[in-house]
Amino acid sequence: MASLVKTRFDWQVTPCGPVLGAEIAGVRLSDPVDPETAAELRALLTRYKVLFFRDLDLSHEQHLALGRVFGPLEGHPVIAHVPGYPEILDIRGSGGRVSDAESDRAFRALDKWHTDVTFRERPSFGAVLRARALPPVGGDTLWVDAAAAYEGLSAEVKARIAGRTATHDLLHDFGDRIAPERRAAMAAEFPPQHHPIVRVHPETGARVLFVNASFTSRIDGLDDAESAELLRHLLDQFKVPEYQIRFRWSENAVAIWDNRCTQHYPVADYWPATRRMERVTIAGEAVLGA
Repeated sequence: MASLVKTRFDWQVTPCGPVLGAEIAGVRLSDPVDPETAAELRALLTRYKVLFFRDLDLSHEQHLALGRVFGPLEGHPVIAHVPGYPEILDIRGSGGRVSDAESDRAFRALDKWHTDVTFRERPSFGAVLRARALPPVGGDTLWVDAAAAYEGLSAEVKARIAGRTATHDLLHDFGDRIAPERRAAMAAEFPPQHHPIVRVHPETGARVLFVNASFTSRIDGLDDAESAELLRHLLDQFKVPEYQIRFRWSENAVAIWDNRCTQHYPVADYWPATRRMERVTIAGEAVLGA
């Protein structure tokens, strides 16, 4: 059994694994969140990268207040939001997209390890995800430590990617979810970005492998074949179980993660049941290279 860590608020902090993640018990949140609690939550997120809470029955206003502990919030150009709350995404999983076994296979094919909105010039800082409606079984989410993925690379590969950038493109993942008549306008509003492959975390200084299967379309400066080969190798690093944790959701569970040094994977294994989540996204900063 994982050991408990005490905080100055007498919260119980149970690490989820040796690399990242912790479940926090005993937290009571005000609206707005008081400065001492906010500082402790920020410190815990920096340390553990992903935080989990059970039985936090948040109102929409409390959800927004919890997100603002970490910075200003932002919406999303493609994913729908909760009516009246443009900063709360309404994530309905297979809802409306899966009606039979064939469409379920197509939906599962969308599953990817990813970092949110890296198609932006300033990808998000992180997110606060709350479970609204869950399948009776399935629908877990996995997180992986992108700093561990970088550290696990060989010296040869580290040298090969040092100083390089990669292209991150909105249409690489969301192209099929944007109406054809809107794609050109969306591509103009969110042009491809060229982020460092090795990102330096602005608070810890850790080096992070910053490519993902959803939005990274190619390695810059390489021909197509070499780019595809290297990108495939880099993306394979996020599949290493030793770098991962898996969270089984329960009603009113909440996850907060640092999008700058993790990736996540929502498991689509629950059709014909449904899964509904609500997410608040924290605006980020420009990506700093090593």
